Amino acid sequence: MPAQACYTCVMIDPFGRAISYLRVSVTDRCDLRCVYCMSEHMTFLPKSDMLTIEELVRVCSAFISKGVNRIRITGGEPLVRRNVLHLFEELGRKIGDGLSELTLTTNGTQLARFARPLWDAGVRRINVSLDSRDSELFAQITRWGELKKVMAGIDAAQNAGLKVKINMVALKGLNEHEIVPMMLWAHRRNMDLTLIETMPLGEIEEDRSSRFLPLSQVKADLSRQFTLASSVHRTGGPARYYDVGETGGRLGLITPLSHNFCETCNRVRLTCTGTLYMCLGQDDAADLRQPLRASNEDDLLLAAIDEAIERKPKGHDFVIDRTRRSPAVARHMSMTGG
Repeated sequence: MPAQACYTCVMIDPFGRAISYLRVSVTDRCDLRCVYCMSEHMTFLPKSDMLTIEELVRVCSAFISKGVNRIRITGGEPLVRRNVLHLFEELGRKIGDGLSELTLTTNGTQLARFARPLWDAGVRRINVSLDSRDSELFAQITRWGELKKVMAGIDAAQNAGLKVKINMVALKGLNEHEIVPMMLWAHRRNMDLTLIETMPLGEIEEDRSSRFLPLSQVKADLSRQFTLASSVHRTGGPARYYDVGETGGRLGLITPLSHNFCETCNRVRLTCTGTLYMCLGQDDAADLRQPLRASNEDDLLLAAIDEAIERKPKGHDFVIDRTRRSPAVARHMSMTGG
């Protein structure tokens, strides 16, 4: 029997943290090749390895029945997944019935055509990854991206009524000079900006340590120009927010290396193959595809979820180290549900 939402259910991990947030990577594919995220010549999973849209709905529904009330759809680039809108429509029907929010992280390239259907499906808030507003630098970072497509997507999203937050990976010597202009631009358009430290996930061509920019340093630099006050605003994710007095907008900082956020982690991540990672920075995982496909009933699936949550670790082992050539975790972010 399919799992039914339980409004009093909650999953508690071994360290007393309530797990209420599921991030789902619906594809490892992306139409960009950002230099800090993946290799230029990626080998993607065979489509036959991926869960179907119907299976993704079923797994998400099982998590909702276990107390998850926020789901974020990610990738790769989720909007390149065939028929992905059906997933949003099915999950959107669960908003108010166990699910409080359905969100999306996207690179924005497909937003111009998806923005209105996403709103219609129940999405109200999205994150757009944008590391530069300079067309040449944007093309350099993404290897072949067209900035105008992303800008058109942001316009379409705001016109559709979606609340947009900009995610910017801070890259030393590459886009750090754009942080202030990006924040001012975002706040003028009533968009929050969240800065993210680069993370050692997956093999790429360059040395990540040369691009690592600690956000503690960025915050100190910004504090000399702007009034940053700690904000009570929370989205369910790992960002710590600050109200910027001069702009009236918010600045988020995600600092997995310089100041990790593990003590308040409420998240698990599901890959498009049905693998559940209890921690972004650990390799321990649970196979949910096997129990999902073993029976039309959800008993085995729910038991596998329970067993996985009991193994959620206290924290990750991320480190940026010039003497350590291999990444802390071999899999790419696009595999994990970044």
